[in-house]
Amino acid sequence: MDKKFQVVVFGKKGCEKCASLNKRLDTILKKKEWQDFEKVYMDVHTEDGLIAFSKAECLNPQRIPAFVVVWKNSQNNALEPVPNPKMGQKDEVCGDARLHTHLGLQTDYSGEGKGVISPKMIKQILQEAVAYGESLNRAA
Repeated sequence: MDKKFQVVVFGKKGCEKCASLNKRLDTILKKKEWQDFEKVYMDVHTEDGLIAFSKAECLNPQRIPAFVVVWKNSQNNALEPVPNPKMGQKDEVCGDARLHTHLGLQTDYSGEGKGVISPKMIKQILQEAVAYGESLNRAA
């Protein structure tokens, strides 16, 4: 991993919403402001994808596509999920798509969520990851 953060996307072959999320992330991550991020795609219909999905421990298989933001801990070189700074709080932008424990999103197929992970939602999560990274730098 060359970047500070990875956006680990969980999807499956033939899923239009998965393709849409990947395209949105690719477009967003090309911009200079997101140079500290790289995307890793995991197909949950593969052994590696299913293992990674299971290790994430906070995703609902009925809410794919989804993604989790991880960072490389410089002390032990382990990839670790970024904690959700808004755990238990209402989120006006991400709503029920926000993961509870880790920083990330999963598709909200309810009438309110409409099955959409918007660019605005993605950018909010990336901004929160950057803030987390900055807080680690200040603490060091």
